[in-house]
Amino acid sequence: MHLKILAHPIFPVLNFHMPMIVDLSHPLIMLTGENGSGKSTLLASIFCALKGQTVEGYVYRLDAGKVVVESAYLFDAEQHNPRLQLDAFREQPDMVEFLKMASHGQVMLSLFRESFPKLPDGTILLLDEPEMALSVSNQHRVLKMLKELVDRKQFRIVCATHSPVLIESADTYVIDLDRHINRNVVSTDMGIHGASTIQ
Repeated sequence: MHLKILAHPIFPVLNFHMPMIVDLSHPLIMLTGENGSGKSTLLASIFCALKGQTVEGYVYRLDAGKVVVESAYLFDAEQHNPRLQLDAFREQPDMVEFLKMASHGQVMLSLFRESFPKLPDGTILLLDEPEMALSVSNQHRVLKMLKELVDRKQFRIVCATHSPVLIESADTYVIDLDRHINRNVVSTDMGIHGASTIQ
């Protein structure tokens, strides 16, 4: 499966040259890169293409090959925090109690363990920073769960992530957006070592 982006309202600002060809043939893909490199934008663009949506200024061609796109689901860990949407669980008092008491990381783990596996077989699952709020050991657990979704339910998964656990796994295919010149990333003069960089 390949996505060819012919025009995009944001990518030229990020210095991505059109056409941009994204290889989506691997079942477990990690989009990585600096803050502001376009990971979330690309993830949302992939979702629009999979759903066949029209967005002003975004021109694309999706070559699905032998992949049948029946179900695509986009999950943004920052925007879809169930603890901030308790009304959605009015009919599930046990879940409301869990959400009130659990940490953000525990809630995220419950999504991987209980909610995502209920999606239809063959779902294309797009995850924006699924490691958010998770310890390193739980990131390893999530990686195992992602591989199981691929193996047992024939999911295809694309994650925008900063997690070395997910990026460095031999089971993942990495698309590194830092290989593009990009004006929107954190300035290099902020430094890491030495004198304070606080203004």
